[in-house]
Amino acid sequence: MTKRLELLAPEKFPLVEPGDDLPALIRNTLKQEGIELRSGDVLVLAQKIVSKSEGRFADLADVTPTPEASELASKCDKDPRLVQLILDQSDEVLRCVPGVLIVRHKLGCVMANAGIDHSNLSGNSDDECVLLLPEDPDRSAGKIRRALERETGHELAVIINDSFGRPWRMGTTGVCIGCDGIASLVDQRGDTDLFGRELEVTQVAVGDELSTAASVLMGQAGEARPLVVIRGADFPREPSAAHHLLRPVAEDLFL
Repeated sequence: MTKRLELLAPEKFPLVEPGDDLPALIRNTLKQEGIELRSGDVLVLAQKIVSKSEGRFADLADVTPTPEASELASKCDKDPRLVQLILDQSDEVLRCVPGVLIVRHKLGCVMANAGIDHSNLSGNSDDECVLLLPEDPDRSAGKIRRALERETGHELAVIINDSFGRPWRMGTTGVCIGCDGIASLVDQRGDTDLFGRELEVTQVAVGDELSTAASVLMGQAGEARPLVVIRGADFPREPSAAHHLLRPVAEDLFL
């Protein structure tokens, strides 16, 4: 039988505001477009709608930069108040050059600007308003999954994705920053290849691969498709936390 992976991206997802019930918005949107969830479906949500629903906004007007933030801002040519927010959300500054500030976020992800963004913030055309990552994306994914499973009676999985740049590669791609109900990383070490050779290093970043697949339909600009249902992704349910995808610092050869 031919293996098949199906991706469904509703076109009518509403703009999300702080306090919105995301599971309810998801159910209503899917119902309007005639999409009925099935057991085994993986729902990929754009980080931005999760952060918005959780009220993860910050106003630059309320931020007072420290001397450290001001010094870094002069090096990377960014607003010192934004740099202060980046520092507040980070454990370590890894690179600072004109136009680029790379940090290790408190979640463990290495990323630009601690994931802080001000694009696609409806009702906040003022550049003073920015959006932070969810405080605990794995927990957020778990809450959404459990709510949807209660309503539908189906066994589901939820991934929260974000757009990352990559070392040595141009462009951005979808990356899993939170998940629940599906293994984020599948360890195939000890399995054998087609010819019986034992695999020694192979680990599959399932969370990232599905995040990237969903990003093709989500888009990176004004497409307004922050939800993708992936059908046919047959993977283990555990270990489902996104932190399994983070390479230990001691094993990072590029820092």
